[in-house]
Amino acid sequence: MPGATRDGSVVLRKKLSRAQFSRYMERHTRCIFAMEACGSAHHWGQLIAEFGHEVRLVPPVYAKQYMKRHKNDTADAEAASRPTMRFVSVKPLAQQAQAMVYRSRDILVRQGTQLINALRGHLTEFGVVAPQGITQLKKLTAVIDAPETELPELERQLAHDYIDMVETLPPVQSPKDAPRMNNVDTQTNDGRLIPKQQ
Repeated sequence: MPGATRDGSVVLRKKLSRAQFSRYMERHTRCIFAMEACGSAHHWGQLIAEFGHEVRLVPPVYAKQYMKRHKNDTADAEAASRPTMRFVSVKPLAQQAQAMVYRSRDILVRQGTQLINALRGHLTEFGVVAPQGITQLKKLTAVIDAPETELPELERQLAHDYIDMVETLPPVQSPKDAPRMNNVDTQTNDGRLIPKQQ
């Protein structure tokens, strides 16, 4: 972890574990703390801000311009020191949770689609044309189990394995059912949400 003054002079170089880092930043004199806006940046940004520091998250596309050879914290600090640099705001916990709902839904939809498409492709090799879409799962099962469908027993068993995998996927939450930021008024430092007064 490098540290520099406003004129760019390096005054600190430390290698800290996660636990050491938290304790160190809690005791450190209030400062501007910059890092690349990576996956865990919002978590650390929230924690560091609680200690009274000003957090600046540098978008990866801008930090990369200052990377000499390998990605490092010095490049992030150099990018953050530029007066024209644009920063990413630290997300509150509620906003992170809402984003996770959208990403999780996307993963589940893609997994179900991949399984159905793979099964339809296998069945096509045996001359079985199956209806498209995950909503046609019951019709697809009926086609597989139909006596007139000529499938080897092994293929039939494997087809049911695919269907079982699709059915074991958790129910997909619609984006309109995701928790909304406007349902809360403020958020406490420990992440608890305070509902709006009706």
